[in-house]
Amino acid sequence: MHRHKKERAAALEAVIAAADLCRAIQSDIAPEAIEKQDRSPVTLADYGAQALICRALSQRFPDDPIIAEEDAAFLRQAENAPLRNALHQRVRACVPDATEAQVLDWIDRGHHDATAARFWSLDPVDGTKGFLRKAQYAISLALIEDGHIRVGALCCPNLVASDGSGAVGCAFIAVQGQGAFEVDLQSRRERPIRVSDDADIRHMRTCESVEAAHSSHGDAQRIKALLGITADPARLDSQAKYAVVARGDAEAYLRLPKNAAYREKIWDHAGGALLVTEAGGRLSDIHGRALRFDQGATLADNLGVIVTNGPHHDALLAAIAQLDIGNFS
Repeated sequence: MHRHKKERAAALEAVIAAADLCRAIQSDIAPEAIEKQDRSPVTLADYGAQALICRALSQRFPDDPIIAEEDAAFLRQAENAPLRNALHQRVRACVPDATEAQVLDWIDRGHHDATAARFWSLDPVDGTKGFLRKAQYAISLALIEDGHIRVGALCCPNLVASDGSGAVGCAFIAVQGQGAFEVDLQSRRERPIRVSDDADIRHMRTCESVEAAHSSHGDAQRIKALLGITADPARLDSQAKYAVVARGDAEAYLRLPKNAAYREKIWDHAGGALLVTEAGGRLSDIHGRALRFDQGATLADNLGVIVTNGPHHDALLAAIAQLDIGNFS
């Protein structure tokens, strides 16, 4: 019998339900809101997705703590009653009998500090700028036990399916030791996915963050010049990059540090990390160390993140070392 069968089903169901809410909010974003960089739509999506997922997990696994990116303190302030009411209406479209108090309490279920032996990690909307541009974003959920990711789920509502159908919207699910799968949001059909088997470093396709603030694009260019890679990187927001590598659309995702102090948040990587390894890929920090998810809310023991299909991993690490990337002294 497969382990974590209930957790797998619950995680997949939860991220897809949250995606329905996020899609509805994103479809209502007016062009002028994008021009003004109005964050209210993504704020509603963040809070709403977290409420729905925390509710779902609490019903299925009431003893499991959750660490999530948001809390309801801002919403509880009197001056934010209009936003609170708008959120309540959005959640009621999915859970008709939900009260405002319940919605806030569901959000606050995500207050854990990631110290338990077993907990869930949640990023309700990863890729804020992508969401506002109606481009790529992801809903990311992972079950972590004893520092190991056991279940990883991503939902990428704007990512085109890899089966050639042209359908828009995919979810991804992986359980440790059981492979990785892409799920069509319309048909709910699952298909196994594998990383690219291309071992020629010159052909390596990379994906990077759209926002230069998130990763050092200049260092990425230096690495590619050293290795003779000429292909332009695919730039997309969110953990959708993990899905792109896992299903073979790219060979690497580079998250190169811009300073010595910054440490990645676990919710920005946990959902996608298992997807790549279960699809046959590799990931580490820029020094080749395994990512540690037992250090609290951040990857405190790691600097940067390198994700590959496997064959290119050692060459990338060697290039990073040769170029002295990550040495900020």
